[in-house]
Formats: sequence, structure tokens, C-alpha cells
Amino acid sequence: MQPIVRSLLENDLYKFTMWQALLHRHPGAHAEYAFVCRNTPAYPLAELKADVERELDHLCSLFFAEDELDYLRSLRFIKSDFVDFLTVFRFQRKFITVQTDGPHLRIRATGPQVHVMGFEIFVLYIVNELYFRRFDQQDCLAEARVRLAAKIGMLRAFAAEPPRKNPFTFFDFGTRRRFSAAWQEEAVATLARETADWFKGTSNAYLAMKYGVVPIGTMAHEYLQSFQAFGVRLRDFQKAALEDWVQEYRGDLGTALTDVVGMDAFLADFDLYFAKLFDGLRHDSGDPVVWGEKALAHYAGLRIDPNTKRLVFSDSLDLNKAFSLYRHFADRTITGFGIGTNLTNDTGVQPLNIVMKLVACNGQPVAKLSDASGKTMATDETFLAYLRQVFNHPSR
Repeated sequence: MQPIVRSLLENDLYKFTMWQALLHRHPGAHAEYAFVCRNTPAYPLAELKADVERELDHLCSLFFAEDELDYLRSLRFIKSDFVDFLTVFRFQRKFITVQTDGPHLRIRATGPQVHVMGFEIFVLYIVNELYFRRFDQQDCLAEARVRLAAKIGMLRAFAAEPPRKNPFTFFDFGTRRRFSAAWQEEAVATLARETADWFKGTSNAYLAMKYGVVPIGTMAHEYLQSFQAFGVRLRDFQKAALEDWVQEYRGDLGTALTDVVGMDAFLADFDLYFAKLFDGLRHDSGDPVVWGEKALAHYAGLRIDPNTKRLVFSDSLDLNKAFSLYRHFADRTITGFGIGTNLTNDTGVQPLNIVMKLVACNGQPVAKLSDASGKTMATDETFLAYLRQVFNHPSR
């Protein structure tokens, strides 16, 4: 059977952008990432252990191809020395372990951050594809095609609504939880061909290169979390992370993630300086309408025209949710919608809710305080309590 990972480029763009920033500014950081399944699968993931081990062995044998490196060099925000690093980069099998705990699969990547941070997306889609291979592939794909056609019909019907000040745009954010590589590719190709007025890109760098669509992504939680262990005062870690990002990208990749310690704590740090330098904000937990209204009020308080900024929504979206949020905000600000599982794993079978998150950096625990119950991620309750206290974040 063909290996699941086809290319080292088949990763989300924000992995490359965070990777470059951390390589340049914190190359000696040491990190630990842990895999978690948040829902109950149809059968124990522990049964996949041997197959996951085999797929990781294959992943660690791969190098970037020359055309892939050339593609990365063509992106104006990717620097030549980072591509030179990728030219010789290879995942090290010794840095990642796979174990079982009863029915559970335990995967940990531990080592130099610039050598282990890239494992995340590969691990997630390896587990996903292995899991869904046990279901009837033809039935699942037939249902997925019916549902994708229905989504295209919804988009065309939505386009008949009266126009608003800012256009509707959406992106594929579904690499990590896709049904399969083949289905994600078919979905992206179909959307790029049939809905080009609204579909504006994919987080999957490999598919962006192959189909000539825009690669989408800036930063994820791990980037900001890392700064909890980089020697700055804990209260200042978000400002330090945003400042390093500004210095690295000088105006490119200007969408900031807001929910590492909650939206309120983020806005307290997102002053006029950052609000002018960043193009917009990304929502990933909590009530999206409440979040968006807070963002617009913050811009208004800083006397910044919100129509010059973008709000990107990416939390458990489907098209109906995206349409509703668009109607609410599109006359007041630019919007964008990153849709993941509902594009790449809508087959009639319940998807896995799996993540692989940063849990320690430089020998210290790090944590994410979500604006939604169930998304907080930490392995050290003492540090979690301290983080809550510092940022006045309520328990959920």
C-alpha cells in the first residue's frame, strides 16, 4: 500500500512560517508535543500503533524535492537561508515515540523545536487516514461527493443575495483532519475550478503549489505558547511573540491568533502599535459573534477603520455558519473563513477530534487557555492555575 505522506511540502503553511521565525530567533529551543484524541472513536486508536510506526518510518526517510524548495523560495515571505536549511532537513525518528495506554494512542515528539515542530500535521493526517481506511471507502467517497456538490450549490445560491460592502471568501483548512489525501485533493481541485469567485486558497502548501491557488496561514497556538518559556515575563509573552513576528515578516503574514490566553487578555496586549502593524485577527474558540464584536470595538477605540482590517474565522465552521457570520460582519469589516473538517472529512462518518499540541518548551510547561470549554490544553495544573491568575482568565 502506498505510504500516506507524499511530500514534506504537504504541510500547513503556518508550520513553515512559524518554523522560519523560530529558527531565526530561537534556534536552540527544546520542545515537547503530545497527541490527544478529544472524542470517542469507533474503535480504539491503539489498534493503529504498528501502522503509525511504519508511516513515521517512511516520513523520516523523506527529503524536500527541488521543485518544492523552488516553490517555497518563490513566496516572498520565505527567506533563502530557511530554504537552505530545508534543503538538508530530515525528520529524525528518535525524536518521536508511539505508545499505547489501554485503548488510547500516545504519540510524543520531543527534541529541538526546529526538528520536532513539523511532525504535528503529518501525525494527525496519518492517524486520520489509517483510521478511516477501516470504513467502506467507496461509500464514504460517494457521500462526500454528494455533500461537496451540495456545498457548491449553497455557494451559488448564496451569491444571489444582495451584495455587501466586503466580499465573501473562504479557504480550505482541512489538512490535519482529512478523510484522505486523495479526497482533500479532489475537494480542493473541485472548489478551485467551480467556485473560484469565493474559494481563495488552502492551508496545504503542496496542493497550493500543484493547483496554483494561494497558500493560506500565519501562526498557530504553539508559536505564542513557546514564548511562555523564552525568558520574558509571563505577562509579556504575547507582546514578545507579536514583536518577533513583526520583525521577522515586516508587514507580511499579518493575521494574529487571539485565543492563547483568551480574547480579553489578547486585546489588552494588542495596542495601537500592533493593531496598525497587523492586518487582522483570527478566531479559533468561543462565541464568534462576541469575539468579532470585541475586535471591532477594540479597533474603534483605537480610531482604526475596521474596513481596513480582516477578521478570519476558523473554529469548527461549515458554510452555513460562515454565511451567518458573513451577514453579521461583512458591511463593517473584511472577513475570511477557514473551513476544515467540513470540507475534507464530511462523509457521513463521525470525524476524529484529534490534536497534537505543544505541552512543554525549554523544560518548562506551557499551556493554552481557550475561550471555549474543552479546548484548554495543558499537562501541568500548577502552571495552568498560575497562567489563569496572571491573565485573570476564568476556569472553564
